[in-house]
Amino acid sequence: MGRIVSVKHFEIHDGPGVRTTLFLKGCPLHCRWCHNPEAISSAPQLAFTESKCLSCGLCAKHCAAHQLQNGKHVHDQVRCCFCGSCEEICIGSALRFYGKEAAPEEILSELLEDRDFYGNTGGVTVSGGEPLMQPEFTAAVLSLLKQEGIHTAVDTCGFASREALETVLPYTDLFLYDIKAVDPAVHRRCTGADNRLILENLRYLDGLGIPMEIRFPLVPGWNDGETDAVGQLLASLIAPPPVKVLPCHNYAGDKYASLGLTMEPIPQPTAAQTENALHCLAAYGLTVIDGRA
Repeated sequence: MGRIVSVKHFEIHDGPGVRTTLFLKGCPLHCRWCHNPEAISSAPQLAFTESKCLSCGLCAKHCAAHQLQNGKHVHDQVRCCFCGSCEEICIGSALRFYGKEAAPEEILSELLEDRDFYGNTGGVTVSGGEPLMQPEFTAAVLSLLKQEGIHTAVDTCGFASREALETVLPYTDLFLYDIKAVDPAVHRRCTGADNRLILENLRYLDGLGIPMEIRFPLVPGWNDGETDAVGQLLASLIAPPPVKVLPCHNYAGDKYASLGLTMEPIPQPTAAQTENALHCLAAYGLTVIDGRA
């Protein structure tokens, strides 16, 4: 069984072509700019968007964990068993459950719904969170997809054991590999974790000749000083992979609020800062992709 956040259809930023992306729960990093706060914790979570609540009281009638107090919804997490059934009866879509458990066979049919649109380049991407925190489930899903002739990709931060990586290797056509920083101190400041394992796994995949696309999130004041180091690192690989520069944004604020969290204010790079990063990486002879496109 795997713990799932969501499935998104017709994605065009999670690998080549038109793709379906499966987001899994749990991540070992805590990036200051994380755009998927619902995927950080491995535990199931119930999100509430107050602006969508109709104060109809159906959730309160359905479960004692929900109450209406002075016309406003209150969620009692102590009483909640996090089964997710309240999401289904919320007519305003104010409740959103993250953490449904499913077997690989159960999720396969939804992942194959868009196969007619994949063409020769599209497919399915397993993302998160961090899919390598659930390596057996991820490998089982990928194996089923390969049996259906579907192109597969794994979007990973690389902070995983070699065993977890090797579990999914036989069924992965492409790794979308995040590099947030090369300097260990900068990486620790940005994510709360050291990057030694990430860099070791990067060189391991490179040594095996595994296709990769590097993702470099550009965050002014946090890792924008790492662009040269990232260029040097990638240029030193046996087969330097393309690198996609992803300018940070603050669009996830509402998701944080729905989970009772506050998104840390993160500066977004200017057009000039993004262009400078693109030119800097290209100077190392790398194939550079503009993530704004």
